[in-house]
Amino acid sequence: MHVPLMRPVICDEAIQSVGEVLRSGWLGLGPKTAEFESAFAAYVGNRYCIGLNSCSAALHLALRVLNLPQGSEVITTPITFVSTNHAILYENCVPVFADVQADTGNIDVASVASKITERTRAIMAVHLAGYPCDLDELYALARSHGLPVIEDCAHACGAAYRGKRIGSYGDLHAFSFHAVKNLPMGDGGGLVVRDDDLAARLRRLRWLGIDKDTFGRVRGTEYNWNYDVTEVGFKYHMNDIQAAIGLAQLHRLDEDNARRAALVARYRRGLADMPGVRLLKQSDDRTSSNHLCCILVENRDELALKLKAAGIETGVHFRRNDLYPMYQHDDSLVNVEAFWRSSLSLPLHLLLTDEQVDFVIAQIRGGW
Repeated sequence: MHVPLMRPVICDEAIQSVGEVLRSGWLGLGPKTAEFESAFAAYVGNRYCIGLNSCSAALHLALRVLNLPQGSEVITTPITFVSTNHAILYENCVPVFADVQADTGNIDVASVASKITERTRAIMAVHLAGYPCDLDELYALARSHGLPVIEDCAHACGAAYRGKRIGSYGDLHAFSFHAVKNLPMGDGGGLVVRDDDLAARLRRLRWLGIDKDTFGRVRGTEYNWNYDVTEVGFKYHMNDIQAAIGLAQLHRLDEDNARRAALVARYRRGLADMPGVRLLKQSDDRTSSNHLCCILVENRDELALKLKAAGIETGVHFRRNDLYPMYQHDDSLVNVEAFWRSSLSLPLHLLLTDEQVDFVIAQIRGGW
């Protein structure tokens, strides 16, 4: 039996919608993107979604609009994909790594508090595997120091914290619509914000700083070639092909996430009393999107090799970022070290069957 770690699933409605866009004659940034932006903002419960080509772009623009002085410190987590922290380097700022919670892998608020200095200008939090961070505590700390918070929601489409969808809580929320994310669009991202002026600036920044996008200039009775470039921006925009996929997939997101939750619950029941395996914490006050199913394992690499031999793909999310040469290593982060050395991601996707989950469980329970 071959059990893939991740598999994208694109619904028939999305495939049909892409065909309609291809036949429309307008494939780039246009009406479908605007329609998706409105629909996604409404879904998460916020005012604006700025459609982008990746979550990496969303993280970069979130930092750009904060107008941080060069050399500013941004407190962040090393347990994340490197795009989170590369974005800090793009803005010539300094990542300062906080420790994580041993039982979730999410950033630890007490550790964040201990890292704040007079050079701290922002906090970056990641909802690892789709499980929401301790947002009340994090935002209370940030407000007490006058610091903005950027939420990396790449894993968290459809997740909720204390009755509010992730994307509605703060001011800057970066989402991913990569091929294997919960809302797959092939690729793409979005930055969700509530401020009018901020949204307007972000629309300019995603299109090279130009104050009028091309679709807006051709909608009138004659082509309007004139535009202004108000600042140096980037070519970060979403296109209508991606947006058409996203609109169709958005209708299915809650149903898809419910299936993911059922699969994770099956894993948790099957591994609940397994020696050498620890399950991540789940609290009743928040709902994970279950983008990943992570367990903590003694002798993790040995188990991964055994599962590979049985045809089961696994992953490690993530190698601690401060081990890469562009970052400053911090050997005091004891939970970070323990988490990344033991974390193993099990297969989780919408094509996964109950029988395959039971097969994975049986292989783990057989020892390694």
